[in-house]
Formats: sequence, C-alpha cells, structure tokens
Amino acid sequence: MSALRIKHTFRLPPDLSAQLADYASRKRVPQALVVETALTSFLSGDSSEHLEAVLSRRLDRLSRQADRLAWNVELGNEALAQFVRFWLINNPPLPDTALAAAQAMGRERWERFVETLNRRMEFGPRLRNEIAEDVPAQDDSLD
Repeated sequence: MSALRIKHTFRLPPDLSAQLADYASRKRVPQALVVETALTSFLSGDSSEHLEAVLSRRLDRLSRQADRLAWNVELGNEALAQFVRFWLINNPPLPDTALAAAQAMGRERWERFVETLNRRMEFGPRLRNEIAEDVPAQDDSLD
C-alpha cells in the first residue's frame, strides 16, 4: 500500500460500529486497519480462491485425521481378534467341578482389567504407542 492516504467519511450502524471497535480493541490494531483489510478482502477477486484454498487445507487435515482414526480402529479390532484367537486355541474347556471357581476368578480378573483399561485410557500409555515403540521403523528405501 502506498504512503498516500485518502480520507473517507462514512457512517456505520451503531451495532456494526461497536463490533468494529471491539474487534480492533481485542486485536490491538487501529479501526482504520480493520476497515482497510476488510475492504481489500471484500474487493479482491481472489476471495473465492482463498476460501477454496482454506477449505481444501482443512479437508486435507480432516482426511489425515480420519485416516489415523481408521488405523487406530483397525489396530484395536486386530488386537482383539488376535487375542480371542490365541485365547480360544490355548485354553481348553474346564471340567464342571472347576467351573464355579473359574467364574469367580474370571469376575475378579475382569474387574482388574476394566480398572486397568480405564487408567490407561485416562493416563496412558496407550497400546498404539507401545506397538509403535516395539515395531522397528520400516526402511522404505528397501522397497
């Protein structure tokens, strides 16, 4: 912008004037700068391109977040499926005489499991972090 400034006089509705004053005060900039910036944005022909670029960046970020979420859900599903498979293969059925004691122990172990799960969900560490630490990074240059 050039150093030469042309003075303009115009009137604003009281509520818009108050919004302008409040915004300028919060941002600690002169009201004239807010008006100048708003007019420049409004009158520029690239406002739709700018909006499209902003939306595109936001959609890209949301897409990456959705991908990470899908990976975490898949990890949880796979971990659970592997555990169930392992448990079913390695635990034979109990005789009727041991069933009541096993059920009591199962309830106690379940309560400890839920407490541990709650604590880990609240304070960590998370399984996904442990897996990332346990599995060495793959070297993509070998592909």
